[in-house]
Amino acid sequence: MATDPPATLSVPLVEEPRLLKLKKMFVSKFQSTPKFYARAPGRVNLIGEHIDYCGYSVLPMAIDQDILIAAEPLNTPVIHLANANPSYEDFSTPANNIEINQTKPLWHNYFLCGFKGIQVELAELCAKSERYIGTEGGGMDQSICFLAEKGMAKLIEFSPLRATDVRLPKGVAFVIANSCVEMNKAATSHYNIRVMECRLATKFLAKSRGLDWKAMAKLQDVQVALKLSLEEMLAVVEDVLHPEPYGIEEIGEHLGISPKELGAQILSQNTRDVTTFKLYQRAKHVYSEAARVLEFKKICEEAPVDAVQLLGALMNQSHASCRDFYECSCPGLDRLVDICRQFGAVGSRLTGAGWGGCTVSMVPADNLESFLANVKEAYYKDRDQRLTLDENSLFATNPGGGAMVFLEA
Repeated sequence: MATDPPATLSVPLVEEPRLLKLKKMFVSKFQSTPKFYARAPGRVNLIGEHIDYCGYSVLPMAIDQDILIAAEPLNTPVIHLANANPSYEDFSTPANNIEINQTKPLWHNYFLCGFKGIQVELAELCAKSERYIGTEGGGMDQSICFLAEKGMAKLIEFSPLRATDVRLPKGVAFVIANSCVEMNKAATSHYNIRVMECRLATKFLAKSRGLDWKAMAKLQDVQVALKLSLEEMLAVVEDVLHPEPYGIEEIGEHLGISPKELGAQILSQNTRDVTTFKLYQRAKHVYSEAARVLEFKKICEEAPVDAVQLLGALMNQSHASCRDFYECSCPGLDRLVDICRQFGAVGSRLTGAGWGGCTVSMVPADNLESFLANVKEAYYKDRDQRLTLDENSLFATNPGGGAMVFLEA
């Protein structure tokens, strides 16, 4: 389905303190008045990590926390950007000559990459335009941002883009905890290497089963062509791939092409210097994680008595797979997950790209206050650099609404 544009709502700014504050800052900075305001929600993936770009469904939710932007269209061909946080410098650039430095995690790049790709459909646009900063991502974050509805998680499917409501169990809270370990996926190779390993595993598996491997780019393509279940695809992985890393020569020999052709025809520019790839581990994670997403949705729909425990177990399995097979966790995330489980989380896992960032935990609502206090004490208190962050680094949240444009009433 096509993604509808964000909803537009006229609001009296006196009833919206954050928008009113933003307006005042805008007027002070630019000596003019914003014509509109936009909201982009934060989002958290409950389960289904690193599988959207492999063609598989994911299960995220938008959260109440968000980012607000005040904007005014100008007749001059110059973009002026300013951040409400004074630690970020103002930025201006000619609109007809935008250059994005992929080697530096500059805050304004995230606005510029959206501006560069503005001619295509909105959710697909955001996934595609993110690649201007060098990230070979999928479409999960962008899709939930536009398709979210308050009170609901969503099963997001791709090709075509579809969203299905998923009602989460009552009596639990979802807690986001920041590991305070930072990893800029646009400035490091971890993320793009994983994308390429999945692509190579796709072609390796397709060739081994006599399929047209050149026409296949996603692990889901192989499953669809073979008409097998996800569990059967895991058996194929065990049969075809070995756990030891693959070298360029071995991959090329299996596909019947030279290492030079492999680099030119298949590898992306930012992975051509990589010499070994882990195909078995990545494929095993993707197929098992895709199965966990479907099981999570099924449990939410059927709502058995032990639904919370079953969902928690799936979240825990997901983190183990991200840690052991996709290798996108880090010591800080693993420690934070262990602490969250220790103090009462039924399920806890990394969320997002990994190698840093946040965890999401499912916590019984009647245990929430003690959970927050204990996790804060155990993970944050003895770390000076985290003391300034803990107010925004650990919080409970609810499924929130999607992107929206506000007009001043």
